[in-house]
Amino acid sequence: MKTVIIKYNAGNIRSLQFALERLGVNGIVTDDHEEIRSADKVIFPGVGEASTAMQYLKERNLDKVIADLKQPVLGICLGMQLLCRYSEENDTPCIGVFDVDVKKFQSPVENLLKIPQIGWNNIANLHSVLFEHVPENSYMYFVHSYYAALGADTVAITNYVINYSASLQKDNFYAVQFHPEKSAEAGARIIQNFLNI
Repeated sequence: MKTVIIKYNAGNIRSLQFALERLGVNGIVTDDHEEIRSADKVIFPGVGEASTAMQYLKERNLDKVIADLKQPVLGICLGMQLLCRYSEENDTPCIGVFDVDVKKFQSPVENLLKIPQIGWNNIANLHSVLFEHVPENSYMYFVHSYYAALGADTVAITNYVINYSASLQKDNFYAVQFHPEKSAEAGARIIQNFLNI
């Protein structure tokens, strides 16, 4: 099984490679169109800022390549947000697989919740093959200041300031806001479930 990790100007690929290796999978990091199209599974990770990431993708036509993929695709963190329609982060039109907008957390003054959300939070209302054998209310590791709103493609929710999409799914596209590669056993199970699709 050929598993490709899309290389673009967003960090945190090594921890994902290590997570795949622990599952016996070699993740190929590439931005080559044909390598990506020929993969059995594609992972679109990311930590970074939406507008510069989208600019990088567009300059290399990777936005169109990603949108046209027919095999299972997993977006992680910024990768999930870039698969949405639009991000408030620097007023950025995104790839548009999910008809969902990405918004900035607005923490009320009296609220002690810090932005960005950094740390463990539970996920609920799990409705996807991604979450087979993952218990309801499992804890995942999050790091983000922007969130995908709830919508028709929401398959898991979490709460930080408000309820928002912890995971989205539409056709062959799967996405999670949290970092499964840093989320212990439950996160490893989610990656394995994706590889099993």
